[in-house]
Amino acid sequence: MIEALERGIEEGERLGADFVEARFEDLTLRTLERTDDTWRDIQVKSRRGVAITCYVDGTAGFSFAASSDAATVVEAVGRAYKMARASASAAMLKLPFDRDEPVSPTPSYRPKIGVHPRERDLTYKTELVSRAVETAREHAKNVRNIRGLYGELYGDKVVVNSDGSKIQWDFLVTELRVRVTSRTGSGDMVAGMEGFGGTFGLDRYETEPYNPESMGKVAAERANEQLEARPCPAGKFRGLIENRLVGVLAHESFGHLSEADFVVTGGSPLTGKVGERLGTEHATIIDSGIVDIESYGGLWVPFDDQGTPASETVVLERGVLKHYLHNRGTAKKLGQRPTGNARAVNFTFPPIVRMTNTYFAPGDLTEEEAIELVGTGVYAIQTFGGQVQGDGSFLFKALRGYWIEDREIKYPIREVSLSGNVLDLLGKVEGATRDLRLYSGYFGGCGKGGQAPLPVGLGGPKLVIDGITFGGKS
Repeated sequence: MIEALERGIEEGERLGADFVEARFEDLTLRTLERTDDTWRDIQVKSRRGVAITCYVDGTAGFSFAASSDAATVVEAVGRAYKMARASASAAMLKLPFDRDEPVSPTPSYRPKIGVHPRERDLTYKTELVSRAVETAREHAKNVRNIRGLYGELYGDKVVVNSDGSKIQWDFLVTELRVRVTSRTGSGDMVAGMEGFGGTFGLDRYETEPYNPESMGKVAAERANEQLEARPCPAGKFRGLIENRLVGVLAHESFGHLSEADFVVTGGSPLTGKVGERLGTEHATIIDSGIVDIESYGGLWVPFDDQGTPASETVVLERGVLKHYLHNRGTAKKLGQRPTGNARAVNFTFPPIVRMTNTYFAPGDLTEEEAIELVGTGVYAIQTFGGQVQGDGSFLFKALRGYWIEDREIKYPIREVSLSGNVLDLLGKVEGATRDLRLYSGYFGGCGKGGQAPLPVGLGGPKLVIDGITFGGKS
């Protein structure tokens, strides 16, 4: 395969391209879904093809093909070059970049995979889902429905470019989750959910707390608790935000603002603010494709789709904006280093600036100390969707939570929504716990520029934040 891609690079340069990127992927996707006793979805797909990007005078042309033979690659290169050349004269924004030394094809870190999904058959995987659903049924009360999901995405990714880089790696993400929906005495629906995913082998789903039985029981217990939960009070309170929801804030409300394709066009409120203080000393936000998955979880993305090695990029350091997330062109334009954030959701799309694992850095508080710091307020846990705007404004729903009073957790709450603007919120972060956790998975993912769902990771510690606007019962 590498030889065919190299032939494409040669053809693009012969035609006159300043730089050529040739990508290949051969990926398998599997989705399993069971609701109660009915299998709603059992499918497997294959995604195999090549993608070519040619650059002419700082303008990109893109083409793809489902075949990967050398002749087809050469044809795709010709189309991409013609598009780049035709666009170059009319492009309002040009992002040329310099060539560099070839990238080593061997990443310095590689997560340990015990049992790869390709080593287990369909029966094994459907049983994982069924075990989670059946366990949840044993423990749940007033059940409306129980939904179990399993997904996997794995296979080869290859990048060859004009630098002479020849990179190949095995992409992998798996996820198992279960959700229990129950009905309260007044007819309201409440939910409890548990799941686990990321760059993990199937052996992780056979040990506590990530085996189907543990997850099914936890999801049921959370739904049971919500049956007796009180509506969240409405108003401005100090909040303790749980790890996963903290990750959503890092990704959705701040991470997208730091993507340099928005910055170079002036579309981000972070444009021109490198070096400025945006938050307190407790607010540090990092994006990295090479996180310690064994210790914290997350997604392994050792290279981006331009062939740039992943790096740990400190975007916000103790409240000060330090760096943006880049592809090679935006990095050159803004005088920063490439960060390994040029990603495409699949071979039918060109790479654009996207996040990898985006998270708040941990602090030094225990959970008990964080609750004491809150004093009186809301403990918001897990995410249930929401909305974000280009200026950093957000509205998120937490799946569940607790009311804290007199430095103690008093009772569970539901209907927990929180809103605000992340640039205002960063200035109100009062502390962070020690427990860094990262989350990723097959389901959901990030959407941008018509490319969705792209697997990403997110997370952080628990954060204590003052003056959050919570919605609920007035």
